[in-house]
Amino acid sequence: MKIHYLEIVSDDVDTTCVIYQNIYGVSFSDPDPMLGNARTAAMKNGGMIGVRLPMSDTEQSVVRPYCLVDDIEHELQKALDAGAEAAHPPLEIPGLGMFAIYILSGNQLGLWQK
Repeated sequence: MKIHYLEIVSDDVDTTCVIYQNIYGVSFSDPDPMLGNARTAAMKNGGMIGVRLPMSDTEQSVVRPYCLVDDIEHELQKALDAGAEAAHPPLEIPGLGMFAIYILSGNQLGLWQK
């Protein structure tokens, strides 16, 4: 299992980015509209971390890991068969890949296919 994208939804993006910069020595980009205006940074394992504001009044702060998969439809179905609930169906982000989100035991987890 490889975490390809670690998404942090926070009410205080600037402070969150400063803390991660200080602890991990990463540099965050300007907001990326393709990723919900997340400020992103490259991780040493080749993945990426993104920090963004909630995208709606109902979205809560969350840390959501996205695991890299070869077949997102197949892996999402396996999660659903195991009792997970689909939170977001697979969606293509042009130039970045495809993501999906499911909820299992109250935890939000993501899948990412390049």
